Amino acid sequence: MYDIALIPGDGVGPEVVSEGKKVIMTACQEYGIRINWHEYPFGGETYLQKNILLPDSALSEIKEMDGIYFGAVGDPRVKPGILEREILLKLRFSLDQYINLRPVKLLPGVEGPLRNKTYKDIDFYFIRENTEDFYIATGATFKGRNHQLNHILKRNLFQANIEINFQLEKEEEFGYQLGLLSRKGSDRVIRYAFSLADTKGLARVSTVDKANVLSEMYGLWREVFKEIASEYPAISADCYYVDAMAMLMVSNPEKFKVIVSPNMFGDILTDLGAILQGGIGMAASANINPEGVSMFEPIHGSAPDLKNKGISNPVGTILAGAMMLDFLGEKEASSAIEAAVSSVLKEGKVRTKDLGGNNSTKEMGNSIAHILQNMNRN
Repeated sequence: MYDIALIPGDGVGPEVVSEGKKVIMTACQEYGIRINWHEYPFGGETYLQKNILLPDSALSEIKEMDGIYFGAVGDPRVKPGILEREILLKLRFSLDQYINLRPVKLLPGVEGPLRNKTYKDIDFYFIRENTEDFYIATGATFKGRNHQLNHILKRNLFQANIEINFQLEKEEEFGYQLGLLSRKGSDRVIRYAFSLADTKGLARVSTVDKANVLSEMYGLWREVFKEIASEYPAISADCYYVDAMAMLMVSNPEKFKVIVSPNMFGDILTDLGAILQGGIGMAASANINPEGVSMFEPIHGSAPDLKNKGISNPVGTILAGAMMLDFLGEKEASSAIEAAVSSVLKEGKVRTKDLGGNNSTKEMGNSIAHILQNMNRN
């Protein structure tokens, strides 16, 4: 029995999560798996009605569960950043989900944007460090003077007090943001990337940085990468600046097997990866703590303009469910979901609007669940 926190969230979140849950439960029936779902209503509506975001009491409950299945947060009635910071990022940081894993895989039957590139060319893993870099939320806008004492707590890694004191002669407005990478934080995510490549028999791990400009911070990242690479002599290791990587992901995606990146560059490049695999509705992600509670979600946002229209693509959410089952050790069920998704897309009869069709969110989910249900009976 697995206890899973279910957070559908805002916009199209509840619609795609409903289809994802349907497919997961179909797989559970076929493979004898039991899931106890614990649904939480956190999102824009709850915040507006009750002024509740993610209370510590709920967070304590979630910490005792086996996983989190998440939809999307974001509501145009709420000031941008509040829901994302106080729900999604609070979960990631409180649970130390330091790995963001995003498979970038163009499935047969899906047309990507790159001419002459097929599903054989676009098939790699992107691993993004998830808790450091410029995402430590230390910065400000100010005029003339600014004094801040920032306390940064990184669970299991470090605590830091950082004092910042600006005294500028001009009363013009300035803004700054502080980035921070620790050796331990870099080591654990880069080590995960090499371990993943080794486990899956993949022969290359590539990294992304901007060490030619931000030399101190990303120089440390690159140094750690090279140290860990030396422990895996059978795996090719190469380093790219982020601008070069953006070009190569478009011109030569077949070159890559595993890419590992600091937080900000990974945030940007993984959205490029989603387009390469046929669109943002196709992309799944996992926020992983290998020793703790992990969270699985599509990479898309809440898309409030599509809410209740029933046209959103649930495939990314369904594949995130497959990633969750794989993480829980239910690899047969996970592989079966992936095979069912591939079968429906390759056949091409069911297509949501973003894939050039007219089928609904529910019809896509039903089609995948039907294939899955009959997979072991044919």
